[in-house]
Amino acid sequence: MTHGTYVAYSEEVEQRRPDEDEQINKIVEALGRSNEEAYNKYKHGVRDAHAKSHGVLRGELTVYPDLGTHLRQGLFGTAATYPVIARISSAFGAIRSDQIHFARGMAIKVLGVHGPKALPGHDDATQDFLLVNNPTIAFGDVRAYHDAMRLAAIQAKAPDVALKATGALARTVARILKAVHVAPPTSIELLAGPNNHILGETFHSMAALRYGDYIAKLSVAPLSESVRALTGRHVEGARGGDALRDMVVDFFASNSAEYELRAQLCTDLVTMPVEDASVPWPDTVSPHQRIAKITFPAQEAYSAARRAYADDVLSFNPWHALTDHRPLGSIMRVRIKAYEASTTFRHKVNNSPRVEPRDIAELPD
Repeated sequence: MTHGTYVAYSEEVEQRRPDEDEQINKIVEALGRSNEEAYNKYKHGVRDAHAKSHGVLRGELTVYPDLGTHLRQGLFGTAATYPVIARISSAFGAIRSDQIHFARGMAIKVLGVHGPKALPGHDDATQDFLLVNNPTIAFGDVRAYHDAMRLAAIQAKAPDVALKATGALARTVARILKAVHVAPPTSIELLAGPNNHILGETFHSMAALRYGDYIAKLSVAPLSESVRALTGRHVEGARGGDALRDMVVDFFASNSAEYELRAQLCTDLVTMPVEDASVPWPDTVSPHQRIAKITFPAQEAYSAARRAYADDVLSFNPWHALTDHRPLGSIMRVRIKAYEASTTFRHKVNNSPRVEPRDIAELPD
């Protein structure tokens, strides 16, 4: 089943639970209720996750020319440069203060990508990669995701001050666990972690995807000194509730940024499972290997027209994918119905066109 040290992709790497379709339908119904509640609150349709954006960037992805055979797969099969659109966001399904620490996201849409698609009927020329600044997801399979929906519903109704208090409690719990050499669960780490500059973060696919002949998780890490210098820089309270947006806009007003896209190939399905995205893949077993560079020039990162285009017109979906980069595991299979239902609702209530861009010029300045 392996080519050298890497697990070969086959349909058998995914193992569906007998009740998976039932669980997925329940999740989609719950997300539909959340979408309705958010619309009633904001009088505007927002995403049921990553509702708040902090910047929308135009850039380029350049595939490295010196990749080994095991890395020259799918989109990365030949050296090439593609235009990209990136949306920087927070994972809440509500518009929250940036002073509340939580997962942050980078969604990347690669344009001009041609080839067989993961879902039938999708003839667009885009490839999306959805990344979060945590290597795992707390609810790593469909059943855990279903159970987490109740907590998410409570969280969505909680005021910002309550979430700040919860974060303080999570930090205390995390310190206690670490003092006795117990790793805090991901759900605690998400609330307990430091609230740092979003442009200095490393972002991860969390779940696995097909990587041509193999299986991988992807990550994007700061490469240029301009963004590496921002890693670990705390978000000052004085900057207020839109601190991350202001920091992104201020940075790109006069700076460019480079990030490195990396692939971590699966070497063993037991220690590096596909079906449970809550299990970390050890770097010591399979390190992240460089595959491409993403470059963002200095630009106006959050104009009104650009924000409206990214938040209301565009959809970012891991299933906007080549067959060679098909998402894997139950948490990804949930997203086939969940993302489609969410984006359909959002575009309908906002009376916005649903567009997959074919040219980077479609992104407003």
